[in-house]
Amino acid sequence: MKKSISIIGSGFSAMAAACYLAKSGHIVTIYEKNASIGGRARQLKAEGFTFDMGPSWYWMPDVFERFFADFGKKTTDYYELVKLSPAYRVYYGIDDFIAIADNLPQIVADFEAIEKGSGQILKEFMAEAKSNYDIAIKELVYRPGVSPLELVTVETAKKIGQFFSNISKDIRKKFKNERLIYILEFPVLFLGAKPSDTPSFYNFMNYADFGLGTWHPKTGMFDVVLAMESLARELGVTFITNANIEKINVENKIARSIVVNGKIIPSNVILSGADYHHTETLLDKEYRAYSEKYWNSRVFAPSSLLFYVGFNKRIKNISHHALFFDVDFEQHARDIYDDPKWPAAPLFYANFPSLTDRTSAPEGMESGFFLVPLAPGIDDIEELREEYFDKIIERFEILTQQTVKSNIIFKQSFCKNDFVSEYNSYKGNAYGMANTLLQTAFLRPKLKSPKVKNLFFTGQLTVPGPGVPPALISGKLVSELIVKQLLNQ
Repeated sequence: MKKSISIIGSGFSAMAAACYLAKSGHIVTIYEKNASIGGRARQLKAEGFTFDMGPSWYWMPDVFERFFADFGKKTTDYYELVKLSPAYRVYYGIDDFIAIADNLPQIVADFEAIEKGSGQILKEFMAEAKSNYDIAIKELVYRPGVSPLELVTVETAKKIGQFFSNISKDIRKKFKNERLIYILEFPVLFLGAKPSDTPSFYNFMNYADFGLGTWHPKTGMFDVVLAMESLARELGVTFITNANIEKINVENKIARSIVVNGKIIPSNVILSGADYHHTETLLDKEYRAYSEKYWNSRVFAPSSLLFYVGFNKRIKNISHHALFFDVDFEQHARDIYDDPKWPAAPLFYANFPSLTDRTSAPEGMESGFFLVPLAPGIDDIEELREEYFDKIIERFEILTQQTVKSNIIFKQSFCKNDFVSEYNSYKGNAYGMANTLLQTAFLRPKLKSPKVKNLFFTGQLTVPGPGVPPALISGKLVSELIVKQLLNQ
């Protein structure tokens, strides 16, 4: 029997869930508080420039393929992928960078050239990473985080030690060159925690990086948003934007309706793809499963200071993705996690999509996206944003040996306060709750409310965790729980 399902938010996890639930025959409506869909993956267009406002890395293409295959589709039915070559560059000084090739044999050769003997060690490390990837991404992450027994398999039993060691320690046992170490530690930053706080098993992210490569949807990550919207509409999903959710009404411990812009919308099931903490504030206090003390005790992924920048000339000596590790990696990490403050010398990331997609900037110009990771909950004032932009753009000019600041014709910033106002993000975090040992799988906030029947959650604060591929998986997992419950009613 068809049931009405109201979904809060239109990010990747919410849209994924909507597709699965609509496919199961239910009446699904997505309510988005902002004027455009996509959640943190929205698009910004201004003065001829186009920017992805959030996610910009397309990793784990197999997860995207698996999602669309569930509906008898392929990614190529909706968008075209370009494999980036190089995948990215890591800058250490003036004219001093390492380019990560688009294939593992070349990466192995490049490692060997930098540190003798490291090529063979990398091969062995990557074999282990691939084994972990096959276990994690093809099996474990598609479990709903209901029981610790989900993690107990013959394969994980063989790797139990990897859950109690950490990425940083393991990598440093194998490699001595600091540059190579930082490259190998980098992928787990997508999981939201320091490498020293991330279980060794998560080295499967290195296989996602070196083994599967870095891709780019032809005209940006928003291509994926549009693809999922198209699929959802084909399946009968309705989208309503500018729809602010003011309250979730509960009667006799059962979620009955949502209040949208002052109007009560009855629903058989309510699913939130919005920030988990914020969603619980929409409930009367007695129905909240997690206290403020709980949320404050969690390890959250960083917030970010972002700049969307349009240049009136082409930029030289750069790649599509670029990491600037010319300052102390570990000190910046301490400034995020251990002693939260604005970092004195910030690492930063730059993305120039117009190198791959010329439609993202006017002829002869360049679109750039700059990101500085910051501690969540940090003070965010306009003067600091500008101070840090000056810091990173000055270093950018020195490291890439060119002047660019005088060529900026468009600039817009986005930081902690915007994450709060635009996405109701807890403490303005950008990526969700970190995947530390004590925040993995069944130890994360539940997909199904422990206190309210017919209320569910999906996205980066629940299972399986931060990132776009996990968001797609989260949508699938919660839809299966919902369908199962509806069948049993």
